[in-house]
Amino acid sequence: MGRPRSGLTDKQRLFAHTLANGKHSISDAYREVYSAGNMSGPSVRVEASRLAANPNVSLMVQRLRGEMAVAERALALSDRDRVLEKLRTWMENAEATDGNKIRAAELLGKSVGLFKDVTISSDSERSSNEVAAEIEQRLERLIKDADSAGDLPAPELLN
Repeated sequence: MGRPRSGLTDKQRLFAHTLANGKHSISDAYREVYSAGNMSGPSVRVEASRLAANPNVSLMVQRLRGEMAVAERALALSDRDRVLEKLRTWMENAEATDGNKIRAAELLGKSVGLFKDVTISSDSERSSNEVAAEIEQRLERLIKDADSAGDLPAPELLN
């Protein structure tokens, strides 16, 4: 059980792996790797802290956590790609219903940020008269625009 090039013993390497997975505290990782049954809680914490502070151990923990983060990102991207490909397939499937195609297209659009909900909030309080006046102004503009575009029915048909 000599020290390999990393400068760590097998138990130190196992401690680093156990600690890097993020499922154990420093003390729990120490207890899992070393015979700590006869040690008090404070003694385990001190020894685990010393071991975790060892430059070779801490470097290995950092390296392993970095590798795990890269693997998790790759898996997430892979999952995302599979979901998007499945949505594209459903959208282009000739046998799918129009509703399913539309839903697939909607989800694809949302995945790329095509649809953004916009909420306009105002801190100023307006009276009902001000709101009614604004609505009337907007209606007048819409009617004027529709009339100039020839989209309004004849006045006799409105009654």
